[in-house]
Amino acid sequence: MPSDQATAGGGARGTGRVRVLVADAQPMYLEALERAIREWPEFELVGVVGAEEFLGELRRVQPDVALVDPDALGSNDTAAVLDLAGGRTRLLFLSADPDPTAIYRAIECGVAGYLSKDCDAQELCHAISAAARGRDVLSAAVQPSLVKEIRLRGREERPFLSEREHEVLVLIAGGMSAPEIGHRLMISTATVKTHLHHIYEKLGAHERAAAVREAMRRGLIE
Repeated sequence: MPSDQATAGGGARGTGRVRVLVADAQPMYLEALERAIREWPEFELVGVVGAEEFLGELRRVQPDVALVDPDALGSNDTAAVLDLAGGRTRLLFLSADPDPTAIYRAIECGVAGYLSKDCDAQELCHAISAAARGRDVLSAAVQPSLVKEIRLRGREERPFLSEREHEVLVLIAGGMSAPEIGHRLMISTATVKTHLHHIYEKLGAHERAAAVREAMRRGLIE
């Protein structure tokens, strides 16, 4: 249901206010967003829509900032939505369950920011204002997840395990003990334990089973 302030051709642009479009699949949450934004004099709310109406309204009103739950995009790719915005609109995501990979990909695509639905009205409105000024915004709730994802990707992009570490990893996955591995590879048990320490550190694990699970997740072993 488009806001009564929205007009054909994108609405008035001479007010100096930030023109905001809001989209969410949950009507009750939409109402809460609408109340918060209307109370902020800096903003002009040009649309309040459900998921199925978002793309059409984005094209029609061409807001300065579109505040949208990523789930409201449906099957539409984030990059395609940004192309539709054509650089006229800063896209700000607001999610109840921010996923680290989704946050990373959204920022990589060019989304202006990512917020958790746990944020309060003041944080939300400050984020909209900052996005409209060209700043990138991340709420405090999503920052640790993004940092973890960046570090994980950084480790995955580097040569990860040495040849010897990989040999040790394969053998511990096969259930061999440190002395058995030392005998197989003709190295001391102490050296095996040093390799294990390096493997755990690189995989972010504290014991064998966790290291094997993480190595399998990353495709380092089968």
